[in-house]
Amino acid sequence: MFPVRDLNPTRRFPILTYGLIAINVVVFLWEMTLSQAQLERAFFDLSVVPATLTQSPWSMESILDVVRSMFLHGGYEHILGNMLYLWLFGDNIEDRLGKLLFLVLYFASGFAAAFAQVAIDPNSAIPLVGASGAIAGVLGSYALLFPGIRVRGVVLLGRVSQLAEWPAYVVLGSWFLLQLLNGIASLGVETASGSVAFFAHIGGFLVGLALTAIFMQLVSQPPAQQRNQMLYRRSQRQY
Repeated sequence: MFPVRDLNPTRRFPILTYGLIAINVVVFLWEMTLSQAQLERAFFDLSVVPATLTQSPWSMESILDVVRSMFLHGGYEHILGNMLYLWLFGDNIEDRLGKLLFLVLYFASGFAAAFAQVAIDPNSAIPLVGASGAIAGVLGSYALLFPGIRVRGVVLLGRVSQLAEWPAYVVLGSWFLLQLLNGIASLGVETASGSVAFFAHIGGFLVGLALTAIFMQLVSQPPAQQRNQMLYRRSQRQY
């Protein structure tokens, strides 16, 4: 399923979510001005390279590499897919947790994603780029906070596409299961440039889930179950 909309209105304008999207787009436009050789050099100089990170994981340069990696993308499909998921699900997490905790969750998930992938393949010399690890944390948070919210998407059945609507826990749960199965299948297989960092997605998702469980003890909101039921009924009426 390729999600296109969630039936989950927000109370406030998601300025941080849109700001993150804008920064990613601006950085990608900068990438488009580079030659292929310059772009490859930029990826090696500005992003996480596992074999380099393991030598000094807590140095300032390594920390900056992780942050910069979250704003670099390897192509149009890469950035469009990531920004779609951030646009769909990030606004509700920012609205529910508040701006500060949303940023903490986003970047903490990004760091967890990078270190999870490095732990699996510490000797790799292939740069890790993309916001997907941080966004995976947003997905984990959404799965916990809004499991019953309906998500609309396109299902491809051969040459036929069909619009479908499923609860968020089905959409995001199946997404996580797919990352897990693909991650297990990739173990022991030599990776190539452009391959998907499945364990980054897994690490980001799990940390986003865990941090949300902690953060909800700090946020004064209606009980999650009550709010989910209210939004679920509203989404049913809007179909």
